[in-house]
This record gives sequence, structure tokens and C-alpha cells, in this order.
Amino acid sequence: MLAPSFWQQFGAPALLQAIGKALHALPQSPRRLAVALSGGADSAMLAVHAALLARQRGLELHCFHVHHGLQDHADAWQDHAHQLARLLQLPCHTRCVRIEASMRDGMESAARDARYEAFAALAAQAGLTHILLAHHRDDQAETVLLRLLRGAGPAGLAAMAPLSWRGDIGYIRPWLDIDRAQILRAAQDFSLLSGWAPVQDPTNADDRYTRAAVRERLAPQLNERWSGWQGILARHARQSAQTREVLDEVAQNDFLSLAPAANHSSFSLAAWRGLSAGRQALVLRYWLSQSGLRMPTDARLQDLMRQMRGLHALGHDRSMRVKHGRVWIVCVRGRVSIEAGNRHCETR
Repeated sequence: MLAPSFWQQFGAPALLQAIGKALHALPQSPRRLAVALSGGADSAMLAVHAALLARQRGLELHCFHVHHGLQDHADAWQDHAHQLARLLQLPCHTRCVRIEASMRDGMESAARDARYEAFAALAAQAGLTHILLAHHRDDQAETVLLRLLRGAGPAGLAAMAPLSWRGDIGYIRPWLDIDRAQILRAAQDFSLLSGWAPVQDPTNADDRYTRAAVRERLAPQLNERWSGWQGILARHARQSAQTREVLDEVAQNDFLSLAPAANHSSFSLAAWRGLSAGRQALVLRYWLSQSGLRMPTDARLQDLMRQMRGLHALGHDRSMRVKHGRVWIVCVRGRVSIEAGNRHCETR
């Protein structure tokens, strides 16, 4: 347990203010929320500063740790995360998942999908609807670069939103305008005061993984030639988000014209085919986003649209079944819908 003086002395003002601002921006500020805690520097400092704010505001804060089982040190990281939670006098809950993917990029995607499934299960267990995530400006810049390289489209360049929803869970990212250097300085100060140091995930520097390749190979070159490029790309993401708002309004109106199911889980293939090609793509991205699924690459989206155009308008000739992440996009009897794939999760 931390000394009482810690709660009066520690805390980076910019980090605290960003969390407070993010919570204030919510339509209704929750009295109970969670922070995703991996045990790395970013999530650890988010947990520490969220705990400081929770004490000031009388909020109930939980820590959620996802045990992927992908590293030899996964058990030790879980114990380390729980140790930090005990220092902060916070409850910490762990969800164990099993990841199965053959390709490196597939592994990253599968781990991300499993992580969000675990968060949803933990949120239901703890009875809360909002989770804080520690993504920062450097993460945002990397995401914009990856979206550009994958051809995710104008809406995809908005990258990560300060608040996004997957099902009934709202994910809050208060530090998208915060440099990681500020977070690392806070982590160093905290380690000196508490003796607790964050873990280092070796995959973050393993350039066999796509995001790590951007971080280890491309970022140093950009740092040398274009100082401050992270801020420029983060600003581009904010501008793209404004554009996405307008496009979402168009897509929403188009989607409502597709005879959607009451819960928006399916829509009419024939009505979709009546839209222009650009609006067909726009409404598909909107539908996938509203379903809490990641954006497809341009190549995958074009292939999906090609298959949908090749079906009989009423779906009498054959069905369609296209894999997208951990789900299937299917068309049966003229209705396009999402079908859950196999899940490899277990609780511990």
C-alpha cells in the first residue's frame, strides 16, 4: 500500500487533466468505471492517475487485466498487474483467453479481438459500462500510418476515437493528445516513489509484427526527417474524424433505407445494390463500425462487394459466407448479416 503522502504529492497535471476532461465530455459521467491494465508503462500510469482522480471525485474504479498466454512471462505479468492494483487499493480482475492464429498479423488481430471480448465479459461481471484505455498520441500516429498503408479509406484515417462503443461498452481514450514521453517520465517518477516498475513486452519491439515494424523501422526515419510527425498525424486523425461524422450521417440515412432488422443486425441485399458504388462501400463500413468490428482493408472491402454483387438480388441462387476477423459476413435469402465465429476464450 502506498504511503498517504503519495496521494497528495504524486501526479502529472497534464495526465490528470486529460482524464478529467475525457470524463467531463461524456453525456453522463459514470460513477463506476474500469481501466485496462496490462502492466506496461502506459496502462500502469493510466491506472495510477485514474486512481488519483477517482479518490478526488469519489468514483469506483476497477482494473481489468487480460491474460493472453502468448508470452512465457504472462503469469508473472498478471501477478505484477495485481500487485499494482493492491498498491492503489483497487480491485483487479483477470480474464484468460486463448489465441489461435497462424500469421503474425493474424495473431495481432486475433489478440485484439479476444481482448475486447474479455473486456466486455469483465465489464458485465463488474457491472460497469465504461473502460479507460491508455492509447496515446504516438499510438494514434502509428494507427494513422497503418490505416494509410492498408487503404482503410477516408473514414478509417480518423483512427482511434476519444470515445468509441463496442456493444454496450464505451471505451475512453483520454491520452490521444499526450506524448508517450510524458507518460514514461511519470512512470519513472512512480517507480522511484513506490518501487514498482512496469513490465516490458518484447513483442512491442519485435519488427516481425506489423505495428512494431512501424515503430522500430519507420518511426526512427520519420523522427530524423520530420520532427513532430506524430502530432501532425494526430491532427490529421482529428480532421478525418470530423469528415467521418458527415459521412456517417450519409451512411446512417442510407442504411435506414436498406430495410434493416430492428437491431441493425441485417439488411436487404437488393436495397443495398440500388445504391451507387461509393455509397455501397460507405454503408458497409458504417454497418461494420456500428457492429463493433474493425474496418476492412480496401482490398477486402472490394472483394466483399464483388461477392455481394454476384449474388442473385433475392439470394435464391446461392448463399455467401465471407470471413472478417473472428466473425462471418453472410447472405442468406437476400439478407446480409453477421454470424459469430468460433471463440477461444476461457475464464480463470
